[in-house]
Amino acid sequence: MRSSKLAIKRFGVSDLPDQHGRTILITGANNGLGLNSAKALAQAGARILLACRNQETGRIALDAVSALGPADHALIPLDLADLGSVRSAAEQALDVAPVIDVLINNAGLMAVPFARTADGFEMQIGTNHLGHFALTDALLPALLKASSPRVVTLASIAHRRGVIDIADLNFEHRPYGRMTAYSQSKLANLLFGAELARRSEAAGLPLTAVIAHPGVAATNLFDSMVPPIPGALAATHLALRVFGNSERSGALSTLYAATMPDARNGDYLGPNRMFGMRGPVARSSRTRAARSEGLAAALWDASVELTGAQFQGI
Repeated sequence: MRSSKLAIKRFGVSDLPDQHGRTILITGANNGLGLNSAKALAQAGARILLACRNQETGRIALDAVSALGPADHALIPLDLADLGSVRSAAEQALDVAPVIDVLINNAGLMAVPFARTADGFEMQIGTNHLGHFALTDALLPALLKASSPRVVTLASIAHRRGVIDIADLNFEHRPYGRMTAYSQSKLANLLFGAELARRSEAAGLPLTAVIAHPGVAATNLFDSMVPPIPGALAATHLALRVFGNSERSGALSTLYAATMPDARNGDYLGPNRMFGMRGPVARSSRTRAARSEGLAAALWDASVELTGAQFQGI
């Protein structure tokens, strides 16, 4: 029986293995967890492809990352809420880096008002899951050229309240709820990562798929939920830092999943203390729905139909 404990009990940035010679693409690398991950990986020697929607903050992030590592880092325009942009971003990434060692599906939205993507998907499932699903498919040729490729997908402890409605992923018939949609999208992230791991293993491919969560991290992800009251945003960020993880600590789960040799195919890594809100990186529990192979397969099929992704060879 394999141990459930990780090799490093209190993993920190100083424990990162050498990353020289590796190319890592990170979505949403212009701020928050993505930027913290990009900085740490660049400092460890990796070449970083920053795939960002906001090009202004993306250029600032690129400068910050470039100051930490000499590799030929690059900024890739990417709007996950537009499949046309996803395909263009993948084409540009493949031109810049024919071999990609790690894809980190980091970017995301949380609890936003109802909206639809350019392709008509509900905004949160469209951005958090379907956009990343299509991007992973488009980058698969470059990943499979690497000796030990990985795909890291960020989920959340919010998946515990998630319910996947395969017949109504895009809230065309049921009432929309901000957190209902967010929790569904985070459950979808877990199911996607697990199904990708199973399919890769069944196909005999070297690709490792790992899911990570940051606990409750003090990022701007929560800003959409803060009422427009003077001082409310500052108070919220303070509370997040007190009861949750800092951005730097929240990124550790991603970093472990992307680099450590004992991260297993299908692992779910993140803090376990205070119901998963904070603490060192560990193997985490997931709900019965998140463990359902039948639900994961059904979501995969629905995602293929909606995005046109093919995942050839998997």
